[in-house]
Amino acid sequence: MRIAIFGGSFDPVHIGHKAIVKTALSELNIDKLIVVPTYLNPFKKSFYLKPQTRLKLLKKVFNNFEKVDICDYEVNKEKLSYSFDTVSYLKKLYSTNKIYFILGEDNLKNLDKWYKIEELKTLVEFVVVTRNGFKSKRTEKFKILDIDINISSSLLRENMNLDYIPIEIKNDILNIRKGKSF
Repeated sequence: MRIAIFGGSFDPVHIGHKAIVKTALSELNIDKLIVVPTYLNPFKKSFYLKPQTRLKLLKKVFNNFEKVDICDYEVNKEKLSYSFDTVSYLKKLYSTNKIYFILGEDNLKNLDKWYKIEELKTLVEFVVVTRNGFKSKRTEKFKILDIDINISSSLLRENMNLDYIPIEIKNDILNIRKGKSF
């Protein structure tokens, strides 16, 4: 089985994430794409939306995507998680012979700081998603998904523009912003 893993905080999930999944499904030769929300990113100290909320939102956004699974492995650990551990877990779970690991171009600057990065490189082929404002010479070494949607979750947290929120969860985000539980 050939899989792609797309991990991240998804805090909140936005149309750029949805575009990445659509592009990966059409451009990578895979049987399944696994979206893995973090409980807490190792390079961050907190989150905006609770992990279980982000998990529910992702399930709503990708509910109708045939080859997409939302993985609760990291969220259920309820602690900081490392990509190496998640990849090892999914490799066993799916009996894979090929794993693509999708990451945003902005993450390349810290890639050499990732936990067990040398071992991780032996398990996966990294696929880099291009992003406006983060052009790097390091992308030459990687398979590329050209998205270039100029949005990030951190920008959305600062200025919640609903134009960048997938239609499947706009009402949920509005309710969350009004203080209603999801």
